[in-house]
Amino acid sequence: MNLEKSPLRYDKTQICNLKMASYFDEHDCEPTNPEEQYRQNALLELARSLMQGLDIDSGAFDLSDWDQRLPPPAAKTAVQTLPVVVISPEQADKGLKCPVCLLEFEEQETVREMPCKHLFHSGCILPWLGKTNSCPLCRLELPTDNPEYEEFKKDKDRRKQREHRLEDLHGAMYT
Repeated sequence: MNLEKSPLRYDKTQICNLKMASYFDEHDCEPTNPEEQYRQNALLELARSLMQGLDIDSGAFDLSDWDQRLPPPAAKTAVQTLPVVVISPEQADKGLKCPVCLLEFEEQETVREMPCKHLFHSGCILPWLGKTNSCPLCRLELPTDNPEYEEFKKDKDRRKQREHRLEDLHGAMYT
């Protein structure tokens, strides 16, 4: 039997919608709107943090949704201080290309070098960094002029360090 040609074939979205509709009918409730869903997710995150013993007063807990948004643009000073590199004959012979426009760099052409050492045409990377603060290839982040985002990054790093310390401590218990 060929299911693809069957008139009773449903895609996953349709099946999910049918199941959710019956769930809401069965439990006599309505689906939540996106704003209410965000508040519920924030409350769940708060509860998880409390269960993990996070000190909310220390500022380690942030209800901002930076994880779901694009980072802010790179700091103007960081962009202005990106090194300008002249393409050498060896680089031109290798056929190096700008990862954004995919055009080969020409000998003696000037390009911008990111801290991660990736090379880009100025006309390609500068508009990108005007929208977000990371390398389009490896996502290495440049500083921003947004103090809230910079604080978010510091908090995220502190959480990672804390998790690593806990893993090390846990690992040391069994060695």
